[in-house]
Amino acid sequence: MRRQNRGCAAPLAVCAALATLPAIAAADAPTFLPHVTPSGTPPLPFSDAVLAGDALYLAGHIGIDPQSGNAASDPDTEAHLMMEALQQTLRRAGLTMDDLVSVTVFCTDLKLYDVFNAIYSGYFHGHYPARAFIGAGQLVRGAHFEIMGVAIRPSHARHR
Repeated sequence: MRRQNRGCAAPLAVCAALATLPAIAAADAPTFLPHVTPSGTPPLPFSDAVLAGDALYLAGHIGIDPQSGNAASDPDTEAHLMMEALQQTLRRAGLTMDDLVSVTVFCTDLKLYDVFNAIYSGYFHGHYPARAFIGAGQLVRGAHFEIMGVAIRPSHARHR
């Protein structure tokens, strides 16, 4: 038995709502921040970060010496360069270090834990993101450290 439409506006409301879906999907489409490579090196096949909704997913960052294109040999210098690179990627997305909610740090020598913490702590004001510090084998380009994470865009920044 077929139902008759008795002037109910529901189908129009549903159609109107469905008509807005492409606009919503386009607005929420991920934004890819291309990987920035040192001059003279070939581009790598990944993004430095991807913004999906209010979440920024940060790829692994290491402390690259701009002269050599490899990780700095000194762990202190490398950690500073790595944190600066992470901070720059956050800035490119319009975020700050204080927007980080979670980070994972990979380290080839767990004896560097205190060295890393001394540098890492200087990049935050107030709270720290949740963090894992994981012992790792070799890292790319001879790095001692690699960091990746997730940042959340603050609600007041959604309508910039």
